[in-house]
Amino acid sequence: MKLRWFVILFVLLAGCSSKQDYRNPPYDPTVPVQRAMQWMPISQKAGAAWGLDPKFITAIIAVESGGNPNVVSKSNAVGLMQLKASTAGREVYRYMGWNGEPSTSELKNPERNISMGTAYFSILEHGVLAGIKDPEVMQYALVVSYVNGAGALLRTFSSDRKKAIDKINDLDKDEFFDHIVKNHPAPQAPRYIWKVQKAMDAID
Repeated sequence: MKLRWFVILFVLLAGCSSKQDYRNPPYDPTVPVQRAMQWMPISQKAGAAWGLDPKFITAIIAVESGGNPNVVSKSNAVGLMQLKASTAGREVYRYMGWNGEPSTSELKNPERNISMGTAYFSILEHGVLAGIKDPEVMQYALVVSYVNGAGALLRTFSSDRKKAIDKINDLDKDEFFDHIVKNHPAPQAPRYIWKVQKAMDAID
């Protein structure tokens, strides 16, 4: 009897200590991708301007907003690519040499939202994440940085940016993903990579 309770306790404790399964709840990208595809002409234009794959942009739109340009999250992320005016919006404004930050109405404009969201990815790629050599690893790093911040990502490798980039360059995309699953403090980080990849796979 004691052994049985010990086994039950062990299973419960093991379950509590393990990381949340990034595949639960299930995610079907079919409908969000269909809705996001309507914005493909804008995504193609923004992708050409900022050097980003329009398919990747469309996948981000599908995951972030389901293609709804008017959605506003509880944390005030706005529009198709769910941009926060005070963080990503302000960063893009600064990069463009503009003062202030975008308004909510500006972020609800599909063309402006996609343009600024794509610009922010470019800023990450050529700024704090510069030096990552593998394009697929870079894409994963961009996804994690977009949802949880580049600093949080790099700190899972090293407090020194250059050392972190060097360690990332020792990994392929599967090893990078495994590192995120095991080491990133935010449980949504691996789930976000997984959802974006599923959305990309669903785009013809």
